[in-house]
Amino acid sequence: MPDRHVGDPAPDDRLTEGFALLDSLVDGRAEQWDLSGEIPLEVLRTAGEKGLLCAQVAGELGGLGLSSRDNGELTAYAGSLCSSLRSVMTSQGMAAWTIQRLANPDQSAALLPELVGGRLAAVGFSESGAGSDVTAMTTTIEVSGDSVVVTGHKVWMTAAHYADLLVVFGQCEGGAAVVVVPASAPGVHVERVADPLGCRAAGHANVRFDSVRLPLSSLLGTPGMPLPLLVTTALAYGRISVAWGCVGILRACRNAAARHAASRVQSGKPLHEHQLVAGHLADLYAAEQVAAQACAHASACWDAGSPDQVVATVLAKHVSAGHAARGAAAAVQVLASAGARDGHVVARAYRDAKLMEIIEGSNEICQLILAQHAVATAQ
Repeated sequence: MPDRHVGDPAPDDRLTEGFALLDSLVDGRAEQWDLSGEIPLEVLRTAGEKGLLCAQVAGELGGLGLSSRDNGELTAYAGSLCSSLRSVMTSQGMAAWTIQRLANPDQSAALLPELVGGRLAAVGFSESGAGSDVTAMTTTIEVSGDSVVVTGHKVWMTAAHYADLLVVFGQCEGGAAVVVVPASAPGVHVERVADPLGCRAAGHANVRFDSVRLPLSSLLGTPGMPLPLLVTTALAYGRISVAWGCVGILRACRNAAARHAASRVQSGKPLHEHQLVAGHLADLYAAEQVAAQACAHASACWDAGSPDQVVATVLAKHVSAGHAARGAAAAVQVLASAGARDGHVVARAYRDAKLMEIIEGSNEICQLILAQHAVATAQ
């Protein structure tokens, strides 16, 4: 159970139940999943059926209907247990959020209950030549009569190894479009990314679409929309989810480092009484608190529909990812050889946190966005 602070709202019963369910699903197996590179499919389907993977989907559609703040706390808790599972949550949540924003009522009514009913989804916009520059996408979505045809190649699609549905972005009619592709459709080829640096069990995959023909109803929204706008729709959810996940990484690192420093004796006194070690612990605690507050502010903006939502989300992602990477390194330093074992919680955090500085907008992209905001709001 995460720490609560004076002034924090009381935890929602659905949130408390979510924490307990995550505990039972992970059950101390995160190290095993990291080493094997696989989360059992039944674990993911159960998490999906319980609404944990996209917990902001409304109750009338079968979801938990959590606020961004409560979903953030749920995401952070998952991140403290297993960043690979949290990554799948982020992927499913991005898919659901994209559908909520772009789909018509009939599509939402058909697709969202599936995503809270055990079916799994992944989102594809990155390509080998189109990462931060989404306008360089070469994947095409062609409207052909009562069908759409998808052709292209997406890389590093989180959870695509497990997914039943692929939410794909591509160029269409002078603009862009988003289409929902069954992973089993003819012409879809999913190839697992071998030996990723971090989040090893998150099911990263490269996916090729060879003239995949689908019903026109697979298209979300209208063709020809601005591509950066469409991608930002998915990225907004992804960034805040990653940010909260980094809070979870920091909590896990702080707890592991503090427990070790309290039990390990060096030169006749507990490790935490050595001032340089105490400095690492203090920095870890401060990093966790700063990241949590940045995320809480971003979620408050999200829940209120504030015009500051976009920049607050970018800020939370940038602050949390940076602190998680530095905090994980500090935790490894405190544990030393005790944590220098593949699969150990701080070893996993060290690798996983580095990826958080890259995905859903790299540190450098976040800095550019924040710098532009600073200039635009200067007085």
